[in-house]
Amino acid sequence: MKQRGFTVIELLALIVLLIVIGAVFWTQKTALETSTRDDARKVSINALYYALEEVYYPSKNQYPKTLSASTLPSVDPALFKDPNGVEIGKADSSLSYEGKNCTGDSCKSYSLRAALENEADYIKDSRK
Repeated sequence: MKQRGFTVIELLALIVLLIVIGAVFWTQKTALETSTRDDARKVSINALYYALEEVYYPSKNQYPKTLSASTLPSVDPALFKDPNGVEIGKADSSLSYEGKNCTGDSCKSYSLRAALENEADYIKDSRK
């Protein structure tokens, strides 16, 4: 009488195959999530940059010392927060704004920076 079923070797091979497939899936999922967060940071920096250069500077002929949603009302307030929900300029934020050559609350230039996870920092400096 012949018994039906899988051998131990066949079961071990199946378990190893499932572990490999799971590891590949997990790696790809993590890479995709990281890339999505980095892209969101770049979108925020670009939106802030163009609002500063095309809206704020032409109307005021200066740049602000600090950046907030009230400073640039033309920008979606969600773009002032990094993917973790921390506002630009806060200690744990991956987004930063630095006014340069400032006198009081007006500055002659600035630097916007996003600390990316998979690439070097993404930096946009003022045109002036």
